[in-house]
Amino acid sequence: MLDIAKIRADFPILNQTVNKKPLVYLDNAATSQKPQVVIDAITTYYETINANIHRGVHTLSQLATEAYEVSRQKIQAHFNVKNSCKIIFTRGTTESINLVASGFSQLLKKGDEVIISHLEHHSNIVPWQLACEKSGATLKVIPMNDKGELLMEAFDTLLSNKTKVVAVNHISNTLGTINPIKEIIDKAHKVGAAVLIDGAQAAPHLKVDVQALDCDFYCVSAHKMYGPTGIGFLYGKEKWLNKLPPYHGGGEMIKTVTFEKTTYADLPHKFEAGTPNIADGIAFGACIDYINTIGVANMAQQENDLLVYATQKLLEIEGLKIYGTATQKASVISFNIEGIHPFDIGSIVDKLGIALRTGHHCTQPIMDFYGIPGTVRASFAFYNTFAEVDSLVAAVKKAQMMLS
Repeated sequence: MLDIAKIRADFPILNQTVNKKPLVYLDNAATSQKPQVVIDAITTYYETINANIHRGVHTLSQLATEAYEVSRQKIQAHFNVKNSCKIIFTRGTTESINLVASGFSQLLKKGDEVIISHLEHHSNIVPWQLACEKSGATLKVIPMNDKGELLMEAFDTLLSNKTKVVAVNHISNTLGTINPIKEIIDKAHKVGAAVLIDGAQAAPHLKVDVQALDCDFYCVSAHKMYGPTGIGFLYGKEKWLNKLPPYHGGGEMIKTVTFEKTTYADLPHKFEAGTPNIADGIAFGACIDYINTIGVANMAQQENDLLVYATQKLLEIEGLKIYGTATQKASVISFNIEGIHPFDIGSIVDKLGIALRTGHHCTQPIMDFYGIPGTVRASFAFYNTFAEVDSLVAAVKKAQMMLS
């Protein structure tokens, strides 16, 4: 059993009030809160070793370089990556996907096909639309059912020797569906396709092993998993990272430059042009340390218990419907109340100190599937409590009473 009171003390923001009410933060799928050790890592960098990396012979530069590369190694170990050169630091999942899609836009050709799913965040739709527009390839979509699960029989039909890329999320940010990505990866590989997994929502909730998954690319944002904003990473198999052209040009990503020709640096630097987000990269490593101290399995158990309890309590509210009832599901609940716009519910519960997300959650195709303008989304982290769930339920009931 986790000592939740002790854990909450690690997160300074959770101790404040909002609108004169104790903060109940249930918007973790948008961004998670940061423990003090992550905040301290950022401050310590700027106070003690602030210097550019990889380029200086002076002591501070060497200390900064070592701290940054140690962070890369911590990520490598946490996600079971064979070699740290396969970890490319990016601004987050969105940039990671764009890096891969941009590269494939130069490898794809007319007649090729790219498969995504109906459950994708816009950041795993738009980059592939752009890649297909540039290359002449065709974009295809795995459909979903009313429970929010992918129709795997339809995926089998979509797959062919024309399929060059399959890009799907590990967990839906809107419905919480945990997709059968191992099955998807294995089937895609049988037709020779590369597979990209959007792991933004999975990394905070699951222990991810990229070697066991055998995916070709895996994308993560630190701020979803208790780390800082503006930093994430792309894991890629070396054969694919060597095939893809550079995404950005500039310093650090080069081996030699003349006006006639440029040769590129070895991995990972080939994709890391310019001065990176050093402080947040170092803090990402502190975040990994913190997660491993708590234990991913312990965190997942707490979140699942909260999910079960919150689902039961919310369904007791007359007229409330939950969207996303997959058998395998993470700690996300999207719901509406009959006759009430989700924005109105979100506005009222905010006055009671409860932070929720309302809208389409950057998944408009999901909302179109259900024929709704959006949902109210409560997303739980391991630092949330059952008392906070009770506060949520009471606030939703009050909103319903005021708006009916």
